[in-house]
Amino acid sequence: MTTKQTIIPHLWFDKEAKEAAYWYASIFPQAKVTQVSTISGTPSGDCDIVAFELWGQQFAAISAGPVFAFNPSVSFIVNFDPSREPDAANMLQSMWNHLSDGGMPLMPLGEYPFSKRFGWIQDKYGVSWQLMLTDPDGEERPAIVPSLMFVGENCGKAEEAIRFYTSVFEHAKPGNLLRYPPGMEPEQAGSVMFADFRLEGLWLAAMDSAREHNFQFNEAISFMVYCDTQAEIDHYWERLSAVPAAEQCGWLKDQYGLSWQIVPRSMDEMTRNGTPEQRARVTRAFMSMKKFDLAALQRAYEG
Repeated sequence: MTTKQTIIPHLWFDKEAKEAAYWYASIFPQAKVTQVSTISGTPSGDCDIVAFELWGQQFAAISAGPVFAFNPSVSFIVNFDPSREPDAANMLQSMWNHLSDGGMPLMPLGEYPFSKRFGWIQDKYGVSWQLMLTDPDGEERPAIVPSLMFVGENCGKAEEAIRFYTSVFEHAKPGNLLRYPPGMEPEQAGSVMFADFRLEGLWLAAMDSAREHNFQFNEAISFMVYCDTQAEIDHYWERLSAVPAAEQCGWLKDQYGLSWQIVPRSMDEMTRNGTPEQRARVTRAFMSMKKFDLAALQRAYEG
């Protein structure tokens, strides 16, 4: 039985959400597509909504038009741990081969000071993966960890962001923190080379990068926060939303430009299991909202 995650990475595709989910499920261990549904009446027309799992990590995806493009500001670290997987090195190589099909290496697969086998690749859909042979000390980390790269105006703010995010979520804690040493210009000595932290059971990583990058966080990858009550919705909305113009349909942007979706857990049931008429009423209701009103959505569902 699938455990309910509170925070789930969400991927925005043009038309390929369903195709991509099945492709990923064919590549990753312990992977499956768990739900496919369609919502109608959105500005993008009919949108496929897909839920899938890869190696214990739940994902959500939508096909909603060519509005946002994936970039490496949010990537996914895939930990191949020989203490868990005796065949870890071969598993890593096999996954690299699959993701290379139509993809583009950002850091070639090879040996680096931090790992005997590491590569960073952007797959054929534009999603970025960091494949790493690892044997972590201390608390075990999951196989897949979303990673945030703070670049441009955000560079140097990774540590501040971790403190902020761990203050927003009740069940949160920092993990490892490694700083750039002197002599790694253009990186600033003391800024974050690698850090990780946990929010409501989800491990995330963060790093600063002062190198030239032509991207920033955008809505192509966001983080869905499932809430059971209106009080929870209100709390996350008040703490996280920093860009009023970005507030729409449960979406918001925080002070670093990272996108979040603050959604009632019950809305999944409404949009997936309701009748076509119920789904249409709920869609009309939420399309007019910025922050979700749980009671109003329930009234729309019940008609």
